[in-house]
Parts: sequence; structure tokens; C-alpha cells
Amino acid sequence: MVAPAGTVLFDEKQPCQGFPLVLTGAIRVAKLAVNGRELPLYRVLPGECCIITTSCLLGHTDYNARGAAECDTTLMLLPRPLFDELLAQAAFRDFVFNLFSERIVELMQLVEEVAFRKLDQRLANLLLGKGRQLHTTHQQLADELGSVREMVSRLLKGFAEQGLVRLGREQIEILDPAGLRKVAE
Repeated sequence: MVAPAGTVLFDEKQPCQGFPLVLTGAIRVAKLAVNGRELPLYRVLPGECCIITTSCLLGHTDYNARGAAECDTTLMLLPRPLFDELLAQAAFRDFVFNLFSERIVELMQLVEEVAFRKLDQRLANLLLGKGRQLHTTHQQLADELGSVREMVSRLLKGFAEQGLVRLGREQIEILDPAGLRKVAE
């Protein structure tokens, strides 16, 4: 199955049709708020599994998040009966549960970030993780942080006034990585 960028592969309150195995591309999984804001939870890359899907298959429940192709994505969908059959085999079960546990750790880190770190710290950390030259929009950064564009723009303007970054159209250059690291702490 080939899903063009932006294709919604599963959505909240939909039944789970099967277990997606990403071959190329990426699936972005996010929790949506009623007002349209979204909190990115994680990305499913080639060779990884989606814990929301795994949870739905194991618990026989509907999805509680949205998954969309982040870029053109090729995936294989294992139907529920085949997933159940493969789960009886130790190698597949170990694969699924090892990836499941890795995702749980990542989600706990996300909860910790959102609950205990200020947005300026999270933004500084995000910028530092993307290299010195970023080609992105304020909206894309806000989406990654689960925030709104206006807040991210205000913080970036403050970073620029402090000489930490230089802002351009869909471009951010980190001028003072050490200063940005201090903000991130």
C-alpha cells in the first residue's frame, strides 16, 4: 500500500483494520484536541511499529489518536487474523513487545517534557536537535511541540533579540548554541 504525504491512515474512534509495517517513509501519530490543536506523540519509521495500533489490536478497541503519512509512505498492513497468528510465534511477539516498550519510554519522556518543562526550554531543545540551519516554519515547530504558532513565534523573536538565533523566511540559523543550551536546561 502506498500512501501519499498527508494521507490519514487511521483516526480517532475508528476500528483498527490491521497492523501496519512501514517499509519506506513515516507515519506521524498525534492526539487531536477539539479546537484543532494537536500533540505529536511519535513517528513510526521503517522497521518500527505503532503502539496505538498494537494496543487497539491487543485490546480490541478503536483508535484514540490519528496517524498520517508524513511523506510518501509505503506500508504493508497485516490483517488482524494474521497479526494474531504471528503473535503466537515467539520471534514476532518479542519484536512487537520490544518496540512497544521502547515507545512507552518515549511517550513517558514526552509526558515529562510537556508536564514539567516550559515551552521555551522545549523549543530550545528542539532547535538544538535539528542542526545549525533549519528549514522549517513556525507552524511546523509549534505542531512538533504541541503548541500554537503565535507562542512559538514570540519565543523565536525573543531568542533572536538575545542573539541566539537569526530568523528568515522558513529559515532559522542557530548563532549561539551554548546560549540556547542554557535556555534548554
